[in-house]
Amino acid sequence: MARGRKPEAETQAVRKKDKKANGANIGFEAELFQAADKLRKNLEPSEYKHVVLGLIFLKYISDAFEAHRELLQQTPDADVENPDEYLQEHVFWVPQESRWERLRDNARLPDIGKHIDDAMTALEKYNESLKGVLPKDYAHPALDSIMLGQLLDLISNIPTQEAAGSNKDVSGRIYAYLLSGFAGAEGRRGGEFFTPLSVVNLLVAMLEPMNGRVYDPCCGSGGMFVQSTEFAIAHGKRFDDLPVYGQESNFTTWRLCKMNLAVRHVPSEYVIWNNEGSFHKDAHPDLRADHVLANPPFNVSGWGGERLTDDVRWKYGTPPVGNANFAWLQHILHHMAPKGTGGVVLANGSMSSTASGEGDIRKAMVEGDVVDCMVALPGQLFYSTQIPACLWFLAKDKNPGKGRRDRRGQVLFIDARQLGQMVDRTRREFSKEDIDRIAEAYHAWRGEPDANAYEDVPGFCKSAMLEEIREHGHMLTPGRYVGVAETEDDGLPFSEKMAALSATLQKQMAESRRLDAAIIKNMTALGFIKEEAL
Repeated sequence: MARGRKPEAETQAVRKKDKKANGANIGFEAELFQAADKLRKNLEPSEYKHVVLGLIFLKYISDAFEAHRELLQQTPDADVENPDEYLQEHVFWVPQESRWERLRDNARLPDIGKHIDDAMTALEKYNESLKGVLPKDYAHPALDSIMLGQLLDLISNIPTQEAAGSNKDVSGRIYAYLLSGFAGAEGRRGGEFFTPLSVVNLLVAMLEPMNGRVYDPCCGSGGMFVQSTEFAIAHGKRFDDLPVYGQESNFTTWRLCKMNLAVRHVPSEYVIWNNEGSFHKDAHPDLRADHVLANPPFNVSGWGGERLTDDVRWKYGTPPVGNANFAWLQHILHHMAPKGTGGVVLANGSMSSTASGEGDIRKAMVEGDVVDCMVALPGQLFYSTQIPACLWFLAKDKNPGKGRRDRRGQVLFIDARQLGQMVDRTRREFSKEDIDRIAEAYHAWRGEPDANAYEDVPGFCKSAMLEEIREHGHMLTPGRYVGVAETEDDGLPFSEKMAALSATLQKQMAESRRLDAAIIKNMTALGFIKEEAL
């Protein structure tokens, strides 16, 4: 069977924590979300999330400021009121009017919304990286001052970093949990800014970003960056080892991203917003990233492809103006370093569509040997769509050396449609074990130094040669290649199985006749069937 990393090796940051792969501790975070949601009243989740997340952010930076302030008070010659003493240690300077204690003490004032707006404005004034990022609509008439006061009280109960003890990332964890909760509450629109954590963790576990530049051309609320840096730090790296580069065309979502990264201590100076987006105003035209992780919007038709027909990025063919899927794939390939790797979430149609030249582009990518692995995903993983999805893993160099296997002319296919568990009525998540199984098969196939031997597993994974892919018309649906899972032989002779099946069928047919007769009798008694018609 396919086996990956040896048991002692860690393959993802979440292994260091005893919790589900989606990162959701059903405890304080859930209670906080439920309590905050009760205060929402008639506000839409899409509006309310900015109210709550802005206050969570304010609480976080105020706590971090107070912690550093206490440290400075114990340092000879330190000036606790000098902003430079904080900024040089990558701690936000929090002026008097922005400090959480002051807002908490004023929580019952009828104009508390204005106080919060003033606090946000002052923070942006003293911290250049926060300019234009923080929400400043708390004085809006639609926001009830009593509700805001109750929210302040509720968020005041979040433990400080010191009170959290060994888990000093409590604010970041809460921020991530609330992002997920609001994405679920918004449904389809929630998926526009949030990729489910189990999907992000799978991408990270597959690519293992520990050194080099990480890029996401449609970064949403920044989940790819957060999990990539957590993985790297869990493996003894520093933030400087994994700088992040991103772009987002939705200004509101970009603000969420900047705050999300700030509460996780991830530097975000290269995460850029502009209206035009990555296709038409590439914020990082010269970037060649070592790791690209992306969940672009599926099957976008109005992406303006007619204005980019001769673009240098379309090495494998001009994408159709009616669907941006292969524009995203080629944009990502364009931005990958010579030995770079990429993981992309796309709709299932990208694996087999031949419309508008998509089949020709896919063929050119396969023949160009940049497709490394394809993963078919189960349904109901995403908030935003019920469209079946898949993962594309791309590689510029499939013979990297350093003990790794030469994969040229081969593609790994993984069918993960039977994995995952339903966590509520509408949504599925991968467990840690699911993520391990998929990632370890990929690592084994790549020939990673600390991985065990790879073997095809019928119904789950298959390493296909280029000639076999040609025979399938360059279609990349894993089900075409992995075959059917083996079933255990129960030892019963065929004749005995057939006899048992026949007996069961006869009983079912007899019951069917009985029910038919009862239905006809009742319909006749009611006058809907004439006796002469029988």
